[in-house]
Amino acid sequence: MKSTLIETPSSTAAPAALTLSRRSFIVGSSAIAAGGLALGLPLYMPEANAQATLAAADAEVNVWVVIKPDDRCIIRIARSEMGQGTRTGLAQLVAEELECDWKKVSTEMPTPGQSVARKRAWGEMSTGGSRGIRISQEYVRQGGAAARMMLLQAAANQWNVPVAELKVSKGVITHAASKRQLRYGQVAQAASKLTPPDVKTIVLKNPKDWAIAGKPMARLDTQQKLNGSLVYGADLQLPGMLCAAIKDCPVFGGKLVSFNADAVKSMRGVKGVVRVNDSTVAVVADTWWRAKTALEKLPIVWDEGVNAKVSSASIAAHLAEGLNAQVALGSVAGRNEGDALGAIASATTKVEATYTTPFLAHAPMEPMNATVKLTANAEGKIARAECWVPTQNGEASHAALAEAAGIPLAQCEIYKQDLGGGFGRRGGPQDYVHQATAIAKQFIGTPVKLLWSREEDQAHDFYRPISQAKMSAGLDAQGNLVGLHVRISGQSINALLNPLGIKDGKDERQVQGFWKEPGDAQFGYTVPNLLTEYVMRNTHVPVGPWRGVNTNQNAVYAECFIEEVAKAAGKDSLAFRRAMLQNHPKHLAVLNAAADKGDWGKPLPAGVFRGIAQFMGYGSYSAATAEVSVSATGVVKVHRMVLATNCGHAVNPDQIAAQVEGGVAYGLSATFFGENTIENGRVKELNFDTYRVLKIREMPKVETVIVPTFDFWGGVGEPTICVVAPAVLNAIFAATGKPVRNLPLKNQGFSFA
Repeated sequence: MKSTLIETPSSTAAPAALTLSRRSFIVGSSAIAAGGLALGLPLYMPEANAQATLAAADAEVNVWVVIKPDDRCIIRIARSEMGQGTRTGLAQLVAEELECDWKKVSTEMPTPGQSVARKRAWGEMSTGGSRGIRISQEYVRQGGAAARMMLLQAAANQWNVPVAELKVSKGVITHAASKRQLRYGQVAQAASKLTPPDVKTIVLKNPKDWAIAGKPMARLDTQQKLNGSLVYGADLQLPGMLCAAIKDCPVFGGKLVSFNADAVKSMRGVKGVVRVNDSTVAVVADTWWRAKTALEKLPIVWDEGVNAKVSSASIAAHLAEGLNAQVALGSVAGRNEGDALGAIASATTKVEATYTTPFLAHAPMEPMNATVKLTANAEGKIARAECWVPTQNGEASHAALAEAAGIPLAQCEIYKQDLGGGFGRRGGPQDYVHQATAIAKQFIGTPVKLLWSREEDQAHDFYRPISQAKMSAGLDAQGNLVGLHVRISGQSINALLNPLGIKDGKDERQVQGFWKEPGDAQFGYTVPNLLTEYVMRNTHVPVGPWRGVNTNQNAVYAECFIEEVAKAAGKDSLAFRRAMLQNHPKHLAVLNAAADKGDWGKPLPAGVFRGIAQFMGYGSYSAATAEVSVSATGVVKVHRMVLATNCGHAVNPDQIAAQVEGGVAYGLSATFFGENTIENGRVKELNFDTYRVLKIREMPKVETVIVPTFDFWGGVGEPTICVVAPAVLNAIFAATGKPVRNLPLKNQGFSFA
């Protein structure tokens, strides 16, 4: 796998030396005796405060930068790290403006409690929608620049020279006229006492002049992951900690009627059985496995309610009704430009197709978890609440903790842990924090770690919304697209999680990628008559953002149908798209980049076919080509994928390539295997034996082409996922002559090689 960066020179910093510490690998003698190999991971307690304690000689120059006497620079990162590289990317941006020595940079996370105490000095702490860098880049760069200006001013004061006469490189300040030098560590204390500069006076560097940002620097957290010292939420150990396993009613909307605690209370290690809320029960024990074992033996009576009658078939019928429902033009979300229905009706050639995409679970490797400790005052009332949690939104976790504990925010603290995967699940919904706090109320003064089982994580997700799309198009005698009608019927995320996002009954979020407005998820094709509609059809299944959210489904609908229309017009897939993208040069540029690097039009080995797709989401432009073969028995092999992206500014090209490669794995998993079906009101696929994900050995060759235009800030983690499925599906169409309209492929007679 490799990446190509257009127009941006690159250099790679050498990785830090590897030293094993804190967590070591231990070979279990009993496993060896039994003929196997066990790798034990002893776990350690992290600092009570996730932010490092400042030594007396350390200097907080500003909220973003702390400098030690030996010139080590601590950069504070408010966003969450879940493997996407935000920690390193943001540190690069601060370090670039700070002009420090990158080899001496480390990071720490300020807590939401500290943020409240300092009037949200670090800004928003949410990490989702591929916004971690793009919406905070300006003020974190200003923070680094302000710190540099203060350090230079402190040196100028010490030498009694104009600050304009000073230069700095890698944390060493030089006065050329006198040949004097000072290190950042020598002036940091003095700088920390200066008044910060007015932000209006700060001039940021031109990204084309970057020396640290814009380069493929090694990740700052790789060594910790390799030597096992990085503590995830599931790893956490605290003195005297108890562990909780939890079970919610298997049918969404059902209730907990009763349970027989006496049946398990004498089991080894069990400390209690807790009714968590109206639908949930937990067992608390001295280890999680003992809690889980007792929970499995706990007699529980559920009231599954009317939703127990719901199935995937009934949901599909509900959505299909929405595709054909009579709605007045303009009464639902979408666009109405020209007369699409009339143009299609009078067209020389008409093309119609209906597509479906299923519910999808997030399936992070680390299931939901949170550790909560509640402390009481002399009157026995809760006076302090602390929570250690892998969260995409520290402020949302903070609010959930305060609400569940029943005390003010100022008496609560969140210690963010690195996430073992998030993909949108650990953002808005804070159900696990509420649950852990409810359980901890029964064990005041004792930390309680709630860890969901894999089955619970699969059974009680906020799934990617299910939807169907009916597509209609009209072509004139020359094969030009003269009318396009898109009707999407499906579930709304906003209806459950953000009702204020629905205006006049319209939820524009669900037509993400079909928007007219430039900047985030614009539909790049120029069609003279265009009608897009979203008809809301909700179910009892909870839904939420899933990496790429609605662009993934909508790109399948748009790009697979465009492929069918191109075939009906008798035109080349690339040429047909190019003709409609002339008014959107950035869309066209990434399409051309993917086609050029993907060798579009060049001969392929016998039996191998190409597909292509382009789409936009999260402020970035994406395109892909796929090379695919299909055997006579339906075995599909994806040989190669080329993905092009324009995210405006490329902060770390290696991280972008890694995100693209991860997106291919995520996208192919969904394309071939991903599906959550409903039977008797509940999800059937409860573990990786039935909810299959791609294996490393199954990954195709992936090449990334970065096409930065340096005039906007786009996202990286989510945008390119949406073009993976349609590029592959269009290649299968080329190979078989038959379009694929329903996902996953495992249900369409295909298997994966």
